[in-house]
Amino acid sequence: MLDRRAFLALALCGSILMTVGCGGGDEEEDNSKVIALTVMTMKNPFFKEIADAMTEEAKKHGYKVWVEDGDSNPTKQQEQIKNFIDRKVAAIVIVPTKAEAIGTSVVLANEAKIPVFSVDTAIVTDGKVVSHIATDNYLGGQLAGEAMIEALGENGGEVLILDHKDASSCVKRVDGFKNVINSYNKGTPHGKIVIVEELPSGGEHETSYNSTIDALQAHKDIVGIFAINDPGALGAYAALDKTKKTASVKIIGFDGQRSGKEAIRDGKIYADPIQFPGRMGRMAVEVIVKHWSGEKVEAEYPIRPELYRKADALKDPDLK
Repeated sequence: MLDRRAFLALALCGSILMTVGCGGGDEEEDNSKVIALTVMTMKNPFFKEIADAMTEEAKKHGYKVWVEDGDSNPTKQQEQIKNFIDRKVAAIVIVPTKAEAIGTSVVLANEAKIPVFSVDTAIVTDGKVVSHIATDNYLGGQLAGEAMIEALGENGGEVLILDHKDASSCVKRVDGFKNVINSYNKGTPHGKIVIVEELPSGGEHETSYNSTIDALQAHKDIVGIFAINDPGALGAYAALDKTKKTASVKIIGFDGQRSGKEAIRDGKIYADPIQFPGRMGRMAVEVIVKHWSGEKVEAEYPIRPELYRKADALKDPDLK
């Protein structure tokens, strides 16, 4: 009979047989059907929706998706991309934590002959990104500007912007917003809309809350806030609620997450230019599959946003 030590040794050997032979070296990992995704932060449900849509679409084509949370940390995201390269995945999809910080990682992936795709936020790099799939963020910012003009009416007034300069997508939103506001101001002799301050939102509830509190102390007459995403808009609303100014300040958000749509329905946010993260995720996989099949793919796939107001929320079947 086997003694206890011999039995345990055989059991251990059997348990790892699928990956490491008991008498030999490591078997090479086959990740030729793996799409590796690293996102800016999973704290924002927007990016989870992208990941879920990619995972679902990839299954239809015989691929699987690995998802990593960049946790708003460029160094961590660089390490994740290096790991993808070392494990020889089929393709890498990046939602960068910071557009300029991931460029060298793209070059490394190019050298390893692994195609790179970006979603939502473009990457600043000397390397090659096969395709960029994203909302037309400049247009979305213009829609936000139109919504602010609509919300404030003829009186105009002072406006705060909660931005996120680390993300090129958010910079474009603010640029589009300012373009519309500046054009409006040139065409009206009174009731101008004055942007009194731009403060960081981090794309997060807490940072946006703190920035809004600071702005309300410095500018007592703020009547409008444009936040670059829904967590930012909801952080701004929490600050208004704390200072009892919810009735006098209109908020324009961005994204159209469920929490944002519910806030629009409930009158907390006036309107959102809404994005379609699920559509982004599915399209990313479709473009990867086309690329691997040898079909020509475009350098950019812009997805048009739509303005979503309370009337849309009240008839939205997803909120019933």
